[in-house]
Amino acid sequence: MSYELEPFHRDVPNDELLTDLRRVARELGKNQVTFREYNDKGRFTASTLAGRFGSWNAAIDKADLQRTINRNISDEELFVNLVEVWTALGRQPRSRDLRPGPSRFSWNTYACRFRTWRNALAQFVKWANEGKLLPESNLREEKAGRRTPRNINWRLRALVLVRDGARCRLCGATPRDGVRLHVDHVKPWSKGGETVLENLQVLCNVCNVGKGDVELKG
Repeated sequence: MSYELEPFHRDVPNDELLTDLRRVARELGKNQVTFREYNDKGRFTASTLAGRFGSWNAAIDKADLQRTINRNISDEELFVNLVEVWTALGRQPRSRDLRPGPSRFSWNTYACRFRTWRNALAQFVKWANEGKLLPESNLREEKAGRRTPRNINWRLRALVLVRDGARCRLCGATPRDGVRLHVDHVKPWSKGGETVLENLQVLCNVCNVGKGDVELKG
């Protein structure tokens, strides 16, 4: 068996990188190229282009292509994912930490939405810190004579994840174990439980399915 080094692309001219990006767009028959599509069909890697031009979106702009943005994902959903990853790692996540398993979204999803990965982190920190300062009365969303809604909003979900350390309260699993984390009502909403911080807990998808509509007594 012989061993060979992969080509080193640091000295490849910018024009050559952009020309290849445009080639992939032509082969796809559209004016957009995703990070994954380029990795599948490009001569180089999407990370090479993102590193050279500062972000994947910057490379797309330089090539006069259209950005691809998933508008069905809300900013708060992206931020809650960062809560899970950040808490599970115990530190600020780096772009390479946002891989399938620990993260539901790639770093490029954040770069597309917020222009750069760094700006995405800055927006997240602002959002998370403002959320932590909200008094409990604001989180209840109670109206006179009405119960709290069954659905858990993204900000409240983030607070529960931070409080519980992004770890299942029954089995201790975290996103690094390949599970999805859910926020569950301790006392089921169908049995009078309210959607407030003290009645919510983090469960992994397996434990949440197993628990069902049952209140577990500690």
